[in-house]
Amino acid sequence: QVHVVESGGGLVQAGGSLRLSCAASGTIFSINAMGWYRQVPGKQRELVAVISSGGINYADSVKGRFTFSRDNAKNTVYLQMNSLKPEDTAVYYCNADLVLPNGGNYYRIELWGQGTQVTVSS
Repeated sequence: QVHVVESGGGLVQAGGSLRLSCAASGTIFSINAMGWYRQVPGKQRELVAVISSGGINYADSVKGRFTFSRDNAKNTVYLQMNSLKPEDTAVYYCNADLVLPNGGNYYRIELWGQGTQVTVSS
């Protein structure tokens, strides 16, 4: 089975930093894209940053403060969040667009992690 697991959330004061990690485990043929999304109660889930063959894209609200990186050997991506603001408070979810092998064939699947809470106090 293939899983996507996030870690690294927590409570931090405004101006502080956190680093989130997301690891895709299992038998994976290739990764089309991996991204970070966030959601607050009563609002839609929004894109924070995504990495794909086309490069890295950030939401305007986090540009210059968040940095997305990856370790291909570990199928892991990271989100370094600096200069955090109270409005960054949300549950952060990792999303993975994967290609999995299946008996000589391949199929595409999209997985979500369980989410990790980030709380920024003022």
